[in-house]
Formats: sequence, C-alpha cells, structure tokens
Amino acid sequence: MDRIQYCKFDPTGNITALVETAVDIADQPAVASWIMGMEPDVEQVGFITYERGNADGSVPISLRMAGGEFCGNATMCAAALCAMHRGLQSGTVPVKVSGASAPFTVSLEQQAPFSYSAAVIMPPAVRIGMVNLQPSGMAGADGAIEDSGAEKINAMLSLPIVEMEGISHIIIEPDSGFLGIKEDPELAEALLRQWCGVLGADCLGMMFLGEGTALRPLTPLVYVPGADTMFWENSCASGSAAAGMYLAEKSGSPVDVTFDEPAGRLRVESDPAAGRTVLHGSLTLLGSVIARR
Repeated sequence: MDRIQYCKFDPTGNITALVETAVDIADQPAVASWIMGMEPDVEQVGFITYERGNADGSVPISLRMAGGEFCGNATMCAAALCAMHRGLQSGTVPVKVSGASAPFTVSLEQQAPFSYSAAVIMPPAVRIGMVNLQPSGMAGADGAIEDSGAEKINAMLSLPIVEMEGISHIIIEPDSGFLGIKEDPELAEALLRQWCGVLGADCLGMMFLGEGTALRPLTPLVYVPGADTMFWENSCASGSAAAGMYLAEKSGSPVDVTFDEPAGRLRVESDPAAGRTVLHGSLTLLGSVIARR
C-alpha cells in the first residue's frame, strides 16, 4: 500500500491537509477524498512540491489543490510549512499556486512554535460585475427544486460576482432576494452546483454577507467541481478577499473590513484605485501524519 504523508493545518477553522508525498495529478482527487474520509474535519486537500535548483530561492514551494482551484487559506498554510522546514520565524515566502498565473508572496510572523499570522497581497480581480442567474427549474438533490424553494428567490435574478484566477465568488448581500437560500442548504447547494456549470468556473463560492461596516458576518459555501466537494466552510480566504474587493468597488473607496466567519475572523484591506488587496489571516499546524492507503 502507498504511504502518504500530510500535514494538517487550522487556518481560521478551514481545516486543510497538505500532502508532502508526490502524487500524480490524476490521482490527487482520489487521495484527497481518502484523506477527508479519514479526517472528517478536513475541508480541503492540497499537494506540495518543494522546488529545487532555484539559486535565488524565488519559488521554494508549489501548491496544487486537489481540484486545481485556487485557495487562499491553503496558500498561507503552504508558506508556513515551508517556513517551518527552513526554521524561519518571520519573513516572506513566495508560493506558486494552482489556478494562479503568478506566485503569491506570503508575509509570515510566528506567534507560537507552530502558529503564524499571515498576510497575502492578492492579484486584482479579473472582473467584478453582475451576472444573471436563473433561480428556477434547476435540478436539486432529488432531481427537482420544489416550488416553495424557488419562490424564496424568484424576485431577483442578478447577483454580484467577483471573478478571480482559479476561483469565482458570488456575493449575496443582506438586502438580496437570494439571502433566504442560506436557510435552505439543500437548495443553496443545488443552485451553486448548477451555477458553477453555467458559468464554467474552475471553482465557485457563494458568500453570504451580513450587516456591518468594519466588522461584517460572512458565511461561505464553496463548490470545487474538480474534486467534487461542497462545503459550508468555517472560513474562506479567497471569498473574503473577493467580498472585500466587491465592497471597495461598490463604494469607490478603500475598505478595511474584518469578516466574522463561522470559525473566526479574516481581515481584508482593498483599495480599488490602487488595485491592491491584502488578506490577513492566521494558522496553526495541528500535526503531521503518515498513513497507508
């Protein structure tokens, strides 16, 4: 049987496993599913490659998510894993990530032996705009959406979307006619799966925003077709960055907002004029595992 070594991280409750054993890309979704079967709290799995031969150490570590998508929390975890191997307590680590054309630079500051605070400069969104999505007549888990479910969202068809490299996020604001689907998880998941196909997205999130200014509740739902995973995530870094970008674009001025998510808080600074967005988070290494598959 194959021996698989992985590290388990907690980035704001979005439990992430990073596999250090070399795994063929074609086998990664199956390995990810196997790990999540053993570790029910793991919400996503990434695969690490340590780059060698770079004299300047420009990109010491590469991360590929199981579905080939981009993930902000996993990016911060990969940088921290590299820092731990190097004995680095603070500094910057470039990380090459699936779904993104350019490496990300992660700034780290060690808070405890296995914990770091982290900040990532995010690339500008590919597009921030509106998308028209059909709310009715879509297949749900049982083959059809009941009329009572469709009635909850029949008033509005247009939703904000933030398209990023490797992932896109639909933003649902407190006054949106779609907000009610948060209380109907089966309907929300059916719609997200369908909309991901309609949009042809590598990965699609649905970010439910609450009321607030400097502190705002956020509930993330994310679907990754490449790994066939659907999670109401405890936190979503890329979704938080997308929500911050959207709010800044909408207001036409910089925002500094902290999102209060199911398992903790993520902070986003976004300046639409400068095209600069910084995501602030934290993470802790929970342990390293070697298992036989």
